[in-house]
Amino acid sequence: MKYDLLLKAGHVIDPANGLDSKMDVGIRDGKIAAVARDLPSSQAATAIDASGRLVTPGLIDLHTHSYGYFAWTFPDEYAFPAGVTTVVDAGGSGYRNFDDFKRTIIDKANVRLLVLLNIVGGGMLGPVEQDTAEMRPEPCAEVVRANPDVIVGVKAAHYRGRGWESVDGAVEAGEMSGTVAMIDYANHPDRTYRELITEHMRPGDMHTHMYGQQHAQIDEDRKVYDYVWEARKRGVLFDVGHGGGSFWFRVAVPSMEQGHVPDTISTDVHKGSFFIPRATMPITMSKLMNMGMSLQDAVAKSTIAPARNINQPELGTLSVGAEADVAVFELEEGEFGFVDSGRARMAGTKRLLCHMTVRAGEVVWDLDGLSRPAWETQGDYVRLDYRG
Repeated sequence: MKYDLLLKAGHVIDPANGLDSKMDVGIRDGKIAAVARDLPSSQAATAIDASGRLVTPGLIDLHTHSYGYFAWTFPDEYAFPAGVTTVVDAGGSGYRNFDDFKRTIIDKANVRLLVLLNIVGGGMLGPVEQDTAEMRPEPCAEVVRANPDVIVGVKAAHYRGRGWESVDGAVEAGEMSGTVAMIDYANHPDRTYRELITEHMRPGDMHTHMYGQQHAQIDEDRKVYDYVWEARKRGVLFDVGHGGGSFWFRVAVPSMEQGHVPDTISTDVHKGSFFIPRATMPITMSKLMNMGMSLQDAVAKSTIAPARNINQPELGTLSVGAEADVAVFELEEGEFGFVDSGRARMAGTKRLLCHMTVRAGEVVWDLDGLSRPAWETQGDYVRLDYRG
């Protein structure tokens, strides 16, 4: 057989390659083998009818929590039902406990699990996050450089003190290791949001939680401040980072109407954001689409854009030869409701639902059993062997 798995007649959206049409996707040996029209089903060990559905690269969630005290979730259980094949843990571990994170979770996960290493040596383990003595760029950068296959940048988060030790330390460690920094900014009277994005972040660094009400991005008339545009012009990037306390429709809607749109979509998923706000990738994408973002942009900002931001351009694409990370969605149309971090509701008419996720060529989520044979044809089966 030419293909182990063949996804037939789906609407392929692959922004990295400019694809947006009905096509087939052939997979062999865990890699994308072909993306073309009318690939013969007879050449596939398993052919799946994807007609009427969207086929995209596996999503990349740039801000998740898989380690530390911060209500983390085991990554596979969150990611695969959401069409996510790559998660980035944003600061759960630091230079002191990364090895434990890798041994206990990263090496056991099936999802691709990358890391933004916390500038705090102990990571997100409670009071240590406020200890400026733990914010050491040199050992942080050393651990980043020693693990380039897993660690893709540095994270600053949750520091409530008056100084810039957390932010500046993360940026310095990023500079020393040749990686980006993601900043989760906590307000303080002596540290303004304007200073953060116009003076302390480099081009390519990311401010996550961009639609949090806690950040001074819009004035009392809901107009985006001029310094936000100045920061964007400098090359500072803005990431959604929905979370349980960082996404408000009353901030996001007027910001998007004025063109302050995300560079990347991420969830900040954890136990406190998973249920009522539904901070998953498909639902967060759906919220933005109901606020005016196109489907194509939502896919791009969830695939190739985050891949490039963390210098992993081989991810987030259906290019031939790339690892076969694929998601299959239905774009539902009807009357839906969505909830923000303030527990307010917004009505919407479109919603993404993940039907299938393929990770490195293996079907790891199959909502409707599209990849499985009918039971009536299988005799006295106990458990059917399968390699998707």
